[in-house]
Amino acid sequence: MAILPAQATKHLEELSLEELMQIRVVGVSKYEQSQQQVAAAVSVITRNDIKTYGWRTLGEALASLPGVHTTYDRQYTYFGTRGFGLPGDFNTRVLISINGNRINDATYDQGPIGREFPLDLDLIERIEFIPGPGSAVYGQNAMLGVVNIVTRKGNDVNGIELSGSYNTLQSTFQDRVTMGKTFDNGLDALVSFTGIQSKGQDLFFDFGDTGISGTARGQDGEDVKQFYAQLRRGPLSFDFIYGNRRKEVPTAAYLSDPLVPGQFERDLHLRTQIQYNDYFLNDTLNVLGRVFLGQFRYHSPATYEGAETLATGPSDWHGAEIRFVSTAVARHKLMLGVEYQNNTRIQQTTQVFVAPQDNVDIESAVLRTGVYLQDEWQITETLTATAGLRYDYNGWIGSRLSPRGALIWQATPKATLKALYGRAHRAPNSYERDFADGISQIANPHLNSETIDTVELIADYRITESMNLRTALYRWNMRNLIVFRDNPEQEKLPFFQQSDVDVIARGVEFSADKTWSWGGRLRASFALQDDKFAQSRLVNSPQYLSKLNFTTPLPFAGLRLGYELQYNSKRKTLDDTHVGGYVLSNLNLMTDVRAIKGLQASLALYNLFDEHYLHPASDNNWQNSIVQDGRSVRFRLDYRF
Repeated sequence: MAILPAQATKHLEELSLEELMQIRVVGVSKYEQSQQQVAAAVSVITRNDIKTYGWRTLGEALASLPGVHTTYDRQYTYFGTRGFGLPGDFNTRVLISINGNRINDATYDQGPIGREFPLDLDLIERIEFIPGPGSAVYGQNAMLGVVNIVTRKGNDVNGIELSGSYNTLQSTFQDRVTMGKTFDNGLDALVSFTGIQSKGQDLFFDFGDTGISGTARGQDGEDVKQFYAQLRRGPLSFDFIYGNRRKEVPTAAYLSDPLVPGQFERDLHLRTQIQYNDYFLNDTLNVLGRVFLGQFRYHSPATYEGAETLATGPSDWHGAEIRFVSTAVARHKLMLGVEYQNNTRIQQTTQVFVAPQDNVDIESAVLRTGVYLQDEWQITETLTATAGLRYDYNGWIGSRLSPRGALIWQATPKATLKALYGRAHRAPNSYERDFADGISQIANPHLNSETIDTVELIADYRITESMNLRTALYRWNMRNLIVFRDNPEQEKLPFFQQSDVDVIARGVEFSADKTWSWGGRLRASFALQDDKFAQSRLVNSPQYLSKLNFTTPLPFAGLRLGYELQYNSKRKTLDDTHVGGYVLSNLNLMTDVRAIKGLQASLALYNLFDEHYLHPASDNNWQNSIVQDGRSVRFRLDYRF
């Protein structure tokens, strides 16, 4: 973790707010910066936050942040930020990366944040969320934000960790084995295995136009296997990530036959990279080079009118990046980078076993290249300007430019003001552009890219060394939104089209962070967001979001409490009705078991007051809304030696 050396051995729960604010981030500009000086309203979630609140998925952790809402359809978890989060959109407008390596796949551009995310949360050192456009540095997908995950190192583990937990509601067992060490020759190594087995719930569904309703029994189960390996020595590092998740589908998604067992989705993610990062010329030049490759496999058997089918969506890609950061010119930090990604194989197939003549096999490939540069100019001791530009070429849509600019003024020792502008884009993915099965949709190879322009004003005010306030005002305009619509020629099937109506969003976020010397911490936020599309509120866009996270040590048994409270206002559904607003509470208690050195126990209650609530469904569902989980209890043991 990149914090001040004097703090390096200090536990995160012992850090003051001032020390927490000194945790440096890399996700904004691809190099380390202080949170105060980055051109964004960045939020940081630490490893200790994950433990304290008992978060089980990346989505649960992100949902604690200002302006973030999530949606779950019993298949995947979808990410919404600042009012935009279309149900079923696979998180294509947010970039997810682990140690700088892109996790979004090449078939659907999906950014996984639920159990489909291929990394165990216990291996995360910190999560950086950078809201707003990031294409000036990252290119594709970084329209609404960037989620950058920094993993733990072998030295952080320094031994063996064993973890096991059981969750009552879905009869979920999770176990993990992690080994990490730094050897005498300087090699830092970490290896980890995780398994999750869940029976799921028996859930009642209405299947819309079919006239069928009933309980899907034994059709909500889940099985996850994950493996992570990391090697570091000097300027070289190697990462290997593997995740294999099978999720039963109780909703008869993609309008398949209701209440038929054996319908599931399997997602397999493999990512690996080798990275070199070192300094030259009296530490005035930082050079980073990396090569990477990725694989994604999708496998989904389903039944339509009694006929068994199998859909697949494999993709393979590789690429490289080199980036230079120079401080040789006084008061300037200059960055230049070149990146390419070759999506060598993108395949989408559908097998209809009783009618092979209806089989579908679509193959495509695309090369993406980008050149980016940025200048961070320290104009005075209190005024900094940042200007950046990225040129991207995509074989499907041609060239795009993504600029950004920022002015950061340290108005007083306690107050920082930021004015930001950015433009970002997203090219259509292969599913939107190429897929055609003759039944549900046709292809549209003429799709162009979406574009977003954002302006934002941020004010940070440090009332005391232990309390910080932030206000962020923003407005963005998204053009050429890719939407799935009926074909104007009625005899033809629907397809993905470019909307000629802009999405316009305005909003404000207030947040506060307070720590106490006795180990307590309070984080709270409120977001007001107004997202309009065709003079109407956007689907699945809550107008109000309120969050509270509080942690404190308790005066008995060495317990620490983590309490979370969230309010989501009502959301519009696809049929122009609404699902109601709701309040969620989660409570986690953890303690070191004094009788056994290295043993930690925790007890978590999720949806503490058993709130009944719904999330909007997508047009792939028979349902208009999907029921969410009620109260559950998780017991967990961690042993470290």
